[in-house]
Amino acid sequence: MNHKQNFKLLATTLAVITLAGCANLKPEALQDAAIVQQAKTVKEQQASAVEPISGPLTLEEAIARAIKYNAERQVRILEEAMAYGTMDLANFDMLPKLMANAGYRNRDSDLLTNLRAGPNSPIIPGSTISSARQATTTDLSFTWSLLDFGQSYYAAKQSGDRVLIATERRRKALHNLVQDVRTAYWRVVAAEKLGQSIRDTMSEAELALKSSESAEASAMRSPLEPLRFQRQLLENLRMLELVEHELSSARVELSTLAALPAGSSFTVVEPQAQINTKWLDMNPADMELQAVVNNPDMRESLYNARIARDEAKKAIVKMFPGVSFSYGARTTNDEYIVNQRWNEVGAQLSFNLLGVMSAPTAKRLADMGISMADQRQVATQMAVISQVHIARLNYANAAKQYMRADKIAKVDGRMAEVVTARAKAESQSRQESVAQQTASILSALRRYQALSNAQAAASRLQATLGLEPAVQAAQSMPLPEVVQAVQKSLKTWEAAELPKLPAGLSW
Repeated sequence: MNHKQNFKLLATTLAVITLAGCANLKPEALQDAAIVQQAKTVKEQQASAVEPISGPLTLEEAIARAIKYNAERQVRILEEAMAYGTMDLANFDMLPKLMANAGYRNRDSDLLTNLRAGPNSPIIPGSTISSARQATTTDLSFTWSLLDFGQSYYAAKQSGDRVLIATERRRKALHNLVQDVRTAYWRVVAAEKLGQSIRDTMSEAELALKSSESAEASAMRSPLEPLRFQRQLLENLRMLELVEHELSSARVELSTLAALPAGSSFTVVEPQAQINTKWLDMNPADMELQAVVNNPDMRESLYNARIARDEAKKAIVKMFPGVSFSYGARTTNDEYIVNQRWNEVGAQLSFNLLGVMSAPTAKRLADMGISMADQRQVATQMAVISQVHIARLNYANAAKQYMRADKIAKVDGRMAEVVTARAKAESQSRQESVAQQTASILSALRRYQALSNAQAAASRLQATLGLEPAVQAAQSMPLPEVVQAVQKSLKTWEAAELPKLPAGLSW
């Protein structure tokens, strides 16, 4: 068997092996044990990464823990980091290409060239060897295309704008996270403050219900009166159970947001309830200007408009002829080549003649992209300005509702104290005592709900204005420093202070 046959056999064998390998590729489902092991690993990593709670959990610490440890926030941070990496790669695409090549070839026969004698030619007809059977080659080549540079330049600018978009999306996610933490925290406060009262009232209602059922069985009274009494007690128990159920998930929700281990035992500190009405006295035009400058959705729409314009410029650049320059230093050990080391310099001009036909369509498409981006920016601006006024009105309404609910809760609380005192003196029925205590608990719950709604409305107004806790590199900061930064931001908010904008900006 000659060398040629050996080569064919080798190529055929490699092809068969490759095809067989591709044919054996099948989807491999995850095993239950592997899933459980992965989940255990994630759980252990999360537990080791999160600093344990050393005391009562304050609102500032809950927000700080969410900023530092929340899994969804980590995803946004990684998305921003990936956008930075993509931008760096896009910047490298603008550089010229410097290629280093090395090769080896082996022929099983000589490369023969037929020679023919032409008119008045001293060349003798025949065949000559023009290349060695074995040879190695090396070369270092430098190429630079003006067309590729132009397209890479605008692609790099687009990548930079996408980094800024990722930053704005991270800011928006932070706004939503702070809002969710504040709402969940006040629900936990309500659960802790009302939990014992709910349990005590439910126990008293159960005792009164059993007493009423005994009275009905003994037929000491008219059957209708005990049944009415039981109906009212059961209705009170139903409302108390609904309240207990509503508040039962608050602790789990807060634990998830603050990246605390599931089932964590902690207590919260009720912050001093502050409904700052100074924001309602602020000039709406100043709030609009603040939102136009700092709102994440507004800024993202402007970056998308810039990306659309750069896309149009890329389409225009593609219409130009391609101009490229090259330089190469090459070597070979082919004994039949006289000059085994040489340099090459070249220039090339290329133009896609058929591309002229698609140029108008590409230009129209790019212009449509610009128009659509501009229209989206207009729509976003109108929506942001509307959100400022809606958030302001919602905050005003929520503040009013909280003040009303606070007064009602205080009145119901005093009434419950009076009724309880009378019940102890046996001058008041147990039914009325349970009913009034239930009403007091519901009023207190509505107060906390109104306060939570007011805090959520404040967070929405804050998010619409583009304001968030000024915390940089929270992942590398100790938790106490993050808590201090959150405290400072919340104090600034309570003081109704807007960040100073550059001089000369007006609306």
